[in-house]
Order: sequence, then structure tokens, then C-alpha cells
Amino acid sequence: MPTLTLTANPTPADLATIGDSLTAFNDSDVGPSNRQPLAVLLRDEAGTILGGLSGYTAWGWLYIQWLWLAESQRGQGWAARLLDMAETEARHRGCHGAWIDTFNPLALTVYQRAGYTPFGSLPNFPKGRTRTFLQKAL
Repeated sequence: MPTLTLTANPTPADLATIGDSLTAFNDSDVGPSNRQPLAVLLRDEAGTILGGLSGYTAWGWLYIQWLWLAESQRGQGWAARLLDMAETEARHRGCHGAWIDTFNPLALTVYQRAGYTPFGSLPNFPKGRTRTFLQKAL
């Protein structure tokens, strides 16, 4: 008989089984995702990362998982440039849309200025903030 196990420390093999199995199901259900990682990095002259964007493209969408800038680089238009470079690459990959989420009010403003529009939210995620999900047609 099957058993349930709860763990805070799944093995890489456990996670690979779940991920690979879900990927196989999704491939048979809606077709291959053609998932490809994507990153845009901002470096200083010494090669130190001062900011960056990380995500992936899949099923015709760019998902921006992380966008971070060092405090010294904020307010200089770098976020818009990171987004623009990622969106340009996503278009080259055949993507028709992009999405991102944030619970930071300043980041929300930056994303909206870059043409992203909200399509959903989760209040109190984390407590006292609202996580907003945004999308943009490419």
C-alpha cells in the first residue's frame, strides 16, 4: 500500500523524479515546453555582478523569476534595460508574452513603467504586502 512521507530535505533524485514525471505528463498533454534558461547580468569592470535577471522561456512565454540590483545601481534605469534585453531574447525564441511577480511596491512601479500590467494578486503574501502578478505582450 502507498505511504505518504513529509520531508524538509528531499533528495535531488526525489525532486528529479517529480520534475521529470510532471514534464513527461505536460509534454503529452500540451506538447513540449522547449524550456530554456535565460539570464542577463550587470557586471562592473572587475566582473563583479551588480545586478541581474534570471528566468526561462517555455510554451511561448518568458518567466522572470528573479530581478535584483545592488543598492548602488538602483534608480539608474538598469532594471528597464535588463527587462528589455530579456524580452528581446524571448522574442528571438518565439515568445509572445512575459510575466513576473513581486511584493515590492517600488518594483511594481518599475514593472508597470516597463509595460507590464497586473493580472492577479495575493494579499498578505508576505504579511502586510500584496504579491502582484504582471504580464506583458511581446
